[in-house]
Order: sequence, then C-alpha cells, then structure tokens
Amino acid sequence: MEQTTTKKLMTNWRWWMVVLLFVATTVNYLDRQVLSLTWKDFIAPEFHWTDNDYGTITAIFSIVYAICMLFAGKFVDWMGTKKGYLWSIGIWSAGACLHAVCGWLTVHIEGYESAAAMTAVQAGSTAALAISSTSVWLFLAARCILALGEAGNFPAAIKVTAEYFPKKDRAFATSIFNSGASIGALIAPATIPLLAQFFKDRGVGGGWEMAFVIIGALGFIWMGFWVFMYNKPEKSRFVNKAELEYINQDYTEEENAAAAAAEEKGGRKKSISLWKCFTYRQTWSFIVGKFFTDGVWWFYLFWAPAYFSDQYGYASSSGMGVALITTLYAIVTILSIFGGYLPKLFVEKKGMNPYNGRMLAMLIFAFLPLPALIAQSAGQLSVWWPAIIIGLAGAGHQAWSANLFSTIGDMFPKSAISTITGIGGMAGGIGSFFIQKGAGALFTYSETAGEAFQFLGFAGKPAGYMIVFCGCAVAYLIAWAIMKALVPKYQKIED
Repeated sequence: MEQTTTKKLMTNWRWWMVVLLFVATTVNYLDRQVLSLTWKDFIAPEFHWTDNDYGTITAIFSIVYAICMLFAGKFVDWMGTKKGYLWSIGIWSAGACLHAVCGWLTVHIEGYESAAAMTAVQAGSTAALAISSTSVWLFLAARCILALGEAGNFPAAIKVTAEYFPKKDRAFATSIFNSGASIGALIAPATIPLLAQFFKDRGVGGGWEMAFVIIGALGFIWMGFWVFMYNKPEKSRFVNKAELEYINQDYTEEENAAAAAAEEKGGRKKSISLWKCFTYRQTWSFIVGKFFTDGVWWFYLFWAPAYFSDQYGYASSSGMGVALITTLYAIVTILSIFGGYLPKLFVEKKGMNPYNGRMLAMLIFAFLPLPALIAQSAGQLSVWWPAIIIGLAGAGHQAWSANLFSTIGDMFPKSAISTITGIGGMAGGIGSFFIQKGAGALFTYSETAGEAFQFLGFAGKPAGYMIVFCGCAVAYLIAWAIMKALVPKYQKIED
C-alpha cells in the first residue's frame, strides 16, 4: 500500500501534530525546570533549605507523578485525546503558576514582615527550621498540582503519535516531540535564572516568583492552538485520503472499518482493563524500562544546576553556569534526535520487524550513559568534561526513551496505548522517587561527614555524586537485559 499511497499528492498534517506535541513537551519541561534552576541560588537562602529539603520536594513530586500516571493514561483513553490533553496542560500550567505564591504565604504564616526578614534569620535556628518546614509543605502542594497535570502529557502524546503515524514512523515522530524535553532543558538555563535575576534586581519579590508565572502561562497559550488544530485523522479537515491511507497502512480494511464504526457510535472503543494490563509480560517489560531509567534522566534534570554550583562554584545565573547547562542540553538535543531514525533504518534497510529493530537500537543507546562512570573524575581536569559526559548520557536516555515509548504501539492496540504509557510512567516516577530522595539525603549526609565519607577516591559530597553517577551509568544495560528476558521476541497483544 505504501508505494501506491506515496505516489499520490499527500497532505502532511501529521507533522503539524508532531510540532504541537513538541511544543507541549518543551513547555512541560520548562515548567518542571523552574524550581531546579532557582532553588539553590534564589529560593534556598530565603527559606533555609538543605539538599535534603530539595530532595524531599523532588521525590514527592516524582511519587505523586507516578501515582497520577497510573490513572492519567486511562483518563486520556476514556476522555479522548483532545479533551484529555486540554485538562492535562491546563492543570499543570495552573500548578506551575501557584509556586509563585509560596513565598508570600510563608511570610504571612510565619509572621514576618518580608522575605528579607526570613532570609536574615540565623541558619539552623528553630525559626529557620520553621520557615523551611512551612515553605517545603507549600511547595509540595504546588508541586503535586504540577505533577497531576504533567502526568497526562506523555500518555496523550504517545496516543496522538499512534493515531497519526504508521508503526515504522512512530519512533522517529516520538524522538522529535520527545526532543522537546531536551529543548525545554536547553532553553531553561538560558532564560529562567536570567528572568529571576531580572525581576530580583527590580525588587519584584525574590525574582523567582515571576519566573514561575511567566513560564507557567505558556501552557495556556498552547491550549488555544490545540483546540483549533487537533482532531482525529479520519475526522480532520486537514488530512486528505492519501495521508489517511498512509497513516492506516498497518491495519486491514476490516480493522479500520470497525474502528470507524465504533467512533460513529460514540463512542469510545472498549479497551483492555487497567488490571488486565498487568497480566502481560509486555507490560512488565515496559515497566522495567521506565523504572530503571526515568529516574536517571530526572536526576540530571533536577540536580545538574546544583552540581555545577556546589562542586565548581558556578551559580545557575552566572555566565559560566548558563554556558555549562546550555552545552549539556545542546549535546542532548542534537544527538537524541537521531534516536528515532536508527530503528527506522533497521526496519527499512535491514528488513527487521519494528520491535527487533527498536530493541537493537536501544541496546546501542544503553552504552551511551556508561561514560558517567568517569564524570566526577574527569571534572578534576576541567568542569567542561562533566557537562559533556552528562550531555552524552542524557542523549542516550532521550534516544532510549523515544524507542521505549514506541514499543507500546508495536505490541498493544491503540485503545490501550495511553493506559500502558501511564503504567510505565508510574514505574518511572517510583524509580525517580528513590533516586531523588536518596540523592538528597546522601548529599546532605556526605557533606556533613566530610572526609569520613569516602568512595572510589572521593570524600565528602563529591563521593556522594560519584555513587549516584555510577548507578546512573549502568541502569540502561540492566534494564535492557531484563526487558529482553521478559519479551525475547515480538508478540502482539490483541484487545
């Protein structure tokens, strides 16, 4: 069918859908990054936070995100892609903006005249601990709302990709919109600390508040474009017959007719139940892939700015701090975009089925994070080496992630895609919880212990970073081996 279809004049509306998904994912990660880029140099001095406080906030965000992901996929499948995505981005944008009022509320709850008065409180005192505790709880509340909304992004985006692309193109399309995570992380250090500093210099609170408001408002703008541009391909006035045939090339005429009939009736086609999903080895394969690796990416995302500030003295708002983080995510962005192309090459040129091609590509990408084993050591030569190495590890993750998401479409029917994505997202959030909380507690402990805490030639807090880097480096190969053992060859699940 492909040869006859591609000869016709075909619309390309599916790529505009990818643009929308890319922008949504970029905004998603911008909202997620505001805290990581402002806490160390703007927020922590005001509220007397420690690494453990920050680790608690990021860990709770991860576990709430995990719980919400379990139901977000089912919610998107039930509500429908259009409405489900609108609810998701609307909630997370509101949650992002709500972070801005945490400082004002802390001042009033604790009874201070201003944020400056809180900052002046003696570190380690009872008053400082009270300020820290109150502010952490308030940020946790805002963070939970953010997590509730953000949980819907990937289930909805993966569902759109399955609706608009044949199997052979899905990993490439996913790698494009998934690169929004890298772009968001790339734009964030070049804008967020500068926004915070700009407003701080002009006396608008601590500066960080406006960074949350401005970045959070971007999601509301996106919602307007989504309402106008999205519809299912068979209903979209922008998709012609030739493009629709190309999109549906993996399915028989009977399957397409049945799906259309279900749509006409109202409906929502009956999908695999949430609990039945857990009876499939394919589901557990996806769970393993997410559990072992999502936390690695979130660790780099949440802790890299603090790492360069702590270990090398470059604040996130400094020119060098911005340059380091920007370089790191530039590497991620440039290299990860090829992650979706490699399995496409294996399928089209080598004749492999999509699942085998994806697993081979994922094995290759699993080796890219290994240099993280020497990131801490290389930092003794130059601060640029950790930035480059973490960038390579991040690129490996994004390429891995694009293909991992696409295995769902290979093995499950469209009606279950968001549900499986949500289950995997839950597993990733749980994995991230352990890494974030563990890292925060480890860094606080190792910094206090000083020379008494050693690991592989490093002492104190650098030893703590070395431990986490080692775990992050080998996580992907462990995950791949377990996934391959669970699903050694391609097997489609029928609804």
